[in-house]
Amino acid sequence: MSTRAMPPRVTVREVRLAERDVRLRMPFRFGVVTLTECPQVFVRARVALPDGREAWGMAAEMLAAKWFDKNTALSNEENFAQLRTSLRICAEQYVTDRTARTPFESFSAHYADQVSACAAKTLNPLIAGYGPALIDRAVLDAVCRLANVSFFDAMRANVAGIAPAEVAPDLAGFDIDTYLRSLRPSSSLHARHTVGLVDPITAGDQTPSTRVKDGLPETLEEVVAEYGHTYFKIKVSGDVRADIARLTSIACVLDRADAPYRVTLDGNEQFESVGAVAELWSAMERAPALRRLVASTLFIEQPLTRTVALDADIRPLSARRPVIIDESDGTIDSFLVARARGYVGVSSKSCKGFYKSVINAARCARWNAQAGAPTCFMSAEDLTTQAGVSVQQDLALVALLGLEHVERNGHHYVNGMAAVPVGEQDHFLKAHPDLYGRSNGAVRLRILEGRLAIGSLACPGFAVATEPDWTAMKPLA
Repeated sequence: MSTRAMPPRVTVREVRLAERDVRLRMPFRFGVVTLTECPQVFVRARVALPDGREAWGMAAEMLAAKWFDKNTALSNEENFAQLRTSLRICAEQYVTDRTARTPFESFSAHYADQVSACAAKTLNPLIAGYGPALIDRAVLDAVCRLANVSFFDAMRANVAGIAPAEVAPDLAGFDIDTYLRSLRPSSSLHARHTVGLVDPITAGDQTPSTRVKDGLPETLEEVVAEYGHTYFKIKVSGDVRADIARLTSIACVLDRADAPYRVTLDGNEQFESVGAVAELWSAMERAPALRRLVASTLFIEQPLTRTVALDADIRPLSARRPVIIDESDGTIDSFLVARARGYVGVSSKSCKGFYKSVINAARCARWNAQAGAPTCFMSAEDLTTQAGVSVQQDLALVALLGLEHVERNGHHYVNGMAAVPVGEQDHFLKAHPDLYGRSNGAVRLRILEGRLAIGSLACPGFAVATEPDWTAMKPLA
């Protein structure tokens, strides 16, 4: 086993929760919901070392409807309230614990209680994980600032004190320190563009009255021309005939490029059985117009509804194209169950917890080493992360784990930082000029040749070298 310096232990003295309303510039449909607006929550955590030194850390994430809980009987507002409850439960647990702990110990010591407390309020494990997902990032941000180190350097040195076996017994004996030291974060990432279920593909799919007319790309063909994407994530609905027709329209646009492109398919739990997914894939293979798109498809994401996803034998489908879980990744051990059913991958999403992502990445490393081949993998997915704190911390996590491409959709469905104070926009542009640019009256992500430059995220703290305007927010509802 490797040796390392003892990670710092802190107490969480205070957690502040705030939010902002976010309005989408165009509707985003995935699964059973079409979003047009959604709050973004912000977390600030004040931590203290035993010697009395203190620092504030931060995190941010959207309060997404109909993803954590897809019960159609619940309104969007009720979904938002579920996530706020998870945050409040976690905040109370961390602040009332006066034991000095490493950042990871704060997570591991309270994980089971967080899940139980949320279950008592009929909140599923995916919702339970939302509170720690944000507060853990804010705590680590504060610890990085106290040590004046970047997220990348802190993680490679295991400043967080990650001991995976505390919550993942299957990783007992795994040398996490050696694994973390081996990570080599990239300075740029491919942005995988999301094609939602109601997104226009070409100008022919729009009328003058349906165009947003804000100067930004709206159709898929405009997006490709503007940003130069070569990676795409396509939502499918579970209706084979409709999906084939839409995929054909998409392929007509993507096939114009001479250079190779890559595609992932997202089922968003719209299929009831493995056979239904196989039917769509077979129909795709039979369609001459989809020959290149089929050959370019990397994997299929969470096609089955979570009520049956981890009970079904997915091996016949995974043998044709790799299948991964996303919404079914509710608990620390979900990936273990999924792998036994034939799934070969799992998504990384900051809203599910960055410690969970690191643990699942460690599992992939261990399993692949044991097999002597890359048999399992992680993918980087989005939940409409917004420009600023949220997208930067997620990009840093993706880069740390060595993933080459990440689904990005927040910049497409929301008009950058147009809705936040100009001073805040200026601060983020100045602090991260490689990641942002100013166009069409607002600061927004800069995507060149389909890539995001993220070198500036290697700054003290968790990938954010400035702060949002805290006065321009309202308390958590």
